Amino acid sequence: MTGNHKNTSITRRRALAVSGGTVAAGGLAVAGFQSAFADTTDSADADASASASSTSSECMTLMTSVTEGPYYLDGALVRKDITEGKAGVPLTLRLTVVDATDGCTPVKGAAVEIWHCDAWGYYSGYTTANPGGSAPAESEEGDSANDQTYLRGYQIANANGVVKFETIFPGWYTPRTCHIHVKVHTGGEKEDGTYEGGIVNYTGQLFFDDDIAEEIFTLEPYSKHTGSYTVLADDMVYDGGGASSGLLTLKAVHKKDPSKGYKGSLTLGIDPDAESTGAGSGGGGTPPSDAPTGTPPSDAPSDSASPSASASS
Repeated sequence: MTGNHKNTSITRRRALAVSGGTVAAGGLAVAGFQSAFADTTDSADADASASASSTSSECMTLMTSVTEGPYYLDGALVRKDITEGKAGVPLTLRLTVVDATDGCTPVKGAAVEIWHCDAWGYYSGYTTANPGGSAPAESEEGDSANDQTYLRGYQIANANGVVKFETIFPGWYTPRTCHIHVKVHTGGEKEDGTYEGGIVNYTGQLFFDDDIAEEIFTLEPYSKHTGSYTVLADDMVYDGGGASSGLLTLKAVHKKDPSKGYKGSLTLGIDPDAESTGAGSGGGGTPPSDAPTGTPPSDAPSDSASPSASASS
């Protein structure tokens, strides 16, 4: 865990959580998974259910903060679908944000920000950065995505602390394993299509089971990127801690056809009173010297303009 607490007077409950806490033997994990995949999330009944499940089990440990990596851009758009037409295996990502220092109560209004590379290992804003191995140029994909904004976005947590993104399964780049970057913000507000103000409570990365990732990478368009893929055990950032280190729970939409997509879920245990600088462990590569800065262009696509990802066979 990283970050400086605003209040140095820590209660016994908070001290236990910050120093490690305990992971429920199944109650929190099951409750988190079920609430993450529930379709009704704003009703009074759902609120009561989430509160009951969070207080009836022991609280999980705080998530492990790590580096934000070299490909971060300010000003990502608030939207559910971040694909912008990028080709790949569909991924529905549901994340549940809870306060790990207060009985794992949902953090309503938390802004969850994610960003990741496309099927060939390219990030928006950095499309000339070589992903390693052998891959076509990003421009050869022939999609309609905006090169400054694709596969980046925010969602605001509902009353159950839940956010949902529609995206594609990420590719990979040397020397990293397959991953998604994530930040959790609180205290700010939506403004001009993005999220402004507040503090960053958690900076981390989400990871994928090796067997699933390697199967996905045999499919088009992923298979056009060849080279030495880094497995979890050899990654410079993932520390082997499972869910508390960002390992997603994945469920295939169709077990016999991985091209149909996956549902991924994880509960993010944060401390809303602490700030994470993004200066955690691990590297992630070096961006090109001409990396862009600033906010997305004015013609960046919104949710309503973003087509769904296509599954490749």
